[in-house]
Amino acid sequence: MTRDPDQELLALLSENARATTAELARKLGLSRTTVQSRIERLEARGVIAGYGVRLGEAYERNLVKAHVLITALPKLAPKVEAGLRAIRAVRTLHSVSGPFDMIAIVEAPSIGELDLLLDRIGGLEGVERTQSAIVLSTRIER
Repeated sequence: MTRDPDQELLALLSENARATTAELARKLGLSRTTVQSRIERLEARGVIAGYGVRLGEAYERNLVKAHVLITALPKLAPKVEAGLRAIRAVRTLHSVSGPFDMIAIVEAPSIGELDLLLDRIGGLEGVERTQSAIVLSTRIER
């Protein structure tokens, strides 16, 4: 079974967004022009929304990460979201079903900093309660 060239291209870019067009073309068995036009098309369609920095293992290993489950007062949920958006340590925010309204993925340089961060989140106007779980290790990351 062959893979869709666009999917293969996206996989390569996910591994290394700084790869040159020539390098990508060589790995895909396509011309540089074809790869460049595929990238431009994927960007125009919004499939590729941007490029970013992937932090190194040595740096990541020293961060303390946690999942923070948040219950918000319904009428103040947009205000809670805005408050969380303003906190750079909040890496991801999910709206979820169930007993909690949101799950925030946060990271801090130390347990002490995480403690302060959790207090800050709990103190946001509209946050009714929080529950957190510190990530001990990541077993699968894709």
